Amino acid sequence: MVSAYRAGSGRPEFDQEDHMTTTPASPAQMGVKQWLMLAVLSVVWGASFFSIEIAVTELPPMTIVTVRVGLAALVLLTYMKMTGISLPFTGRADWRVVLLALVLMGFFNNIVPSVLIVWGQTHITSSLASILNATMPLFTVFMAHFFTSDEKLTSGRLVGVLVGFTGVVFIVGPYALEGLLSGVAGQAAVLGAAFSYAIAVVIGRRFVRLGLKPVQMAFGQAAAATLMIGPAALMIDQPYLMPAPSWQVVAALISLATISTAFAYLLYFRLIAEAGATNASLVTLMIPVVASTLGVGFLGEVFEPTHGVGLALIGVGLLLIDGRLTKRRKVRAAAVPPQGR
Repeated sequence: MVSAYRAGSGRPEFDQEDHMTTTPASPAQMGVKQWLMLAVLSVVWGASFFSIEIAVTELPPMTIVTVRVGLAALVLLTYMKMTGISLPFTGRADWRVVLLALVLMGFFNNIVPSVLIVWGQTHITSSLASILNATMPLFTVFMAHFFTSDEKLTSGRLVGVLVGFTGVVFIVGPYALEGLLSGVAGQAAVLGAAFSYAIAVVIGRRFVRLGLKPVQMAFGQAAAATLMIGPAALMIDQPYLMPAPSWQVVAALISLATISTAFAYLLYFRLIAEAGATNASLVTLMIPVVASTLGVGFLGEVFEPTHGVGLALIGVGLLLIDGRLTKRRKVRAAAVPPQGR
């Protein structure tokens, strides 16, 4: 991994103990490992909605978010202590820059989207909210184009995002779009959350250039988010006046913190470093696939023909964004012998 920038040269120095580089070898196309990481991440975050559904029955949203990121920060700190990994800004001359980056990540990746989505869903259906949240890759494509050096916008990526988004609409249900004519404020809130996630994923991409390890990134943003939202939760929600939660809610919170936050962000930041911001954002297109599969497998829901169409569209969209389909077409075109002379 890049450990620091050589003063005055603009070139990174490399830590021989960590083989993660500042930019992936092929930022537009993922390998088997990156696809597997994306799939695992989509399962972890897709399944988290079950835990959230249990937790909100007894606890207010800000309290849930505080416990989730706070406990995750403790888990990650314990892991860092056990493995001998230092705090993100320990012994660094640029600790102010690192601290600012962690605060920005905690704000844009945890606090803003969590609050906006919860508030937005009080005005619109969860189905419409999930479709609007799937616009994150579209925002990320444009954000990455302007704020990264190696993830420029291409026609293939743009078409891929639009095709994948159409697939999400088919899976969630086109009927969910009926709410587009009402609840404008709620829709704007969820779109704002998706845009906030896009900002965060681009900031996370630049984390690598600061020489931070994935666990340092994950701990730093979780700790920063806890310190920012914790006081607000105490003043607004007043959880200390509430009765003790049931064991089901406690179990849901532990699952959210350890699996869906601590482990998930370790995977997420490594995926950003290896595959880039745009590819990492594709998880929001795959989460509805996971939710649909879990619904069919555990809730007795029926697999509709539109689900199959949606899955196919998402698959094509992912391959277009990955660059695999366009690359094969170019290779075939180059292999065709010239006609005439």
